[in-house]
Amino acid sequence: MAVIFTLALLSVACPLMAFDMGQSTRCVTIPNQMKVCKDVGYSEMRLPNFLGHSNLEGEVVPRSEDWRPLLQTGCHPQAQAFLCSLIAPVCLDTFIQPCRSLCVAVRDSCAPVLACQGHPWPEALDCDRFPAEEDMCLSPLAKFSHFAKDLPKPACQNCPSMEEAPAMKTVLDAFCQHDFAVTAKLHRRRLPMGEPEFEVEGRVEFIRQGPLLPYDTQHLLQQWLLINLRCADALVRPGRAQLYVLTGSVQLDGSLALTRLFPWHKKDANIAVATRKWKHHRC
Repeated sequence: MAVIFTLALLSVACPLMAFDMGQSTRCVTIPNQMKVCKDVGYSEMRLPNFLGHSNLEGEVVPRSEDWRPLLQTGCHPQAQAFLCSLIAPVCLDTFIQPCRSLCVAVRDSCAPVLACQGHPWPEALDCDRFPAEEDMCLSPLAKFSHFAKDLPKPACQNCPSMEEAPAMKTVLDAFCQHDFAVTAKLHRRRLPMGEPEFEVEGRVEFIRQGPLLPYDTQHLLQQWLLINLRCADALVRPGRAQLYVLTGSVQLDGSLALTRLFPWHKKDANIAVATRKWKHHRC
């Protein structure tokens, strides 16, 4: 999914530079099938858009889906507003582009997600091409300028190790050596296009809570899978959801790092014993 997504973005490297503000445009309703921008806060968009797309059904709608994987990672709270201001610009009396400062904020948070999958920030989204703050443009919201600073956040990392049928001591040592330990069902589905989709299914249960927050942990692990697609592809098998024990730490910069994964099968008595012993275990 990530490769297809990024190649599609890289293919629009030139239209933004070629877009003529003086050309004739028209306003159309944002179609229901354009789900990426359907709930962006306005109902009509201008064509051609800022990426040079003029055919709604043939270009705009299918190309808008190329951005969905990036938006699903939650890399920045205004990523949707930024991208939709280019894909589906609001239909007003004047052109409203994103401000350079908004581009920089989104790029600084979302470019590492692309880099994690081996791809650069698209040239079409070079922030120097957008207007400065003093011009009429879409600016970043102040309340999002330092979003979620106190919450652990997923980040790109080297893939954690995975061990089948571990010894009880191995599991207990992993609990001791890391900030947190949880159990979670990870599911890898096959989409119609043949692309895998990863999700955390059901509740996440704490063995060692550490700095994690109960209401945020399932979403945190879900974002980790979406950002670290290569790791997810290597670690999570297709088919039925598999229960895992996951251990990890929260780094000084607030990023979450998974370090050990243990698939928990019914026959793995050592994991069951380790989780029971942990309540009375001293590291």
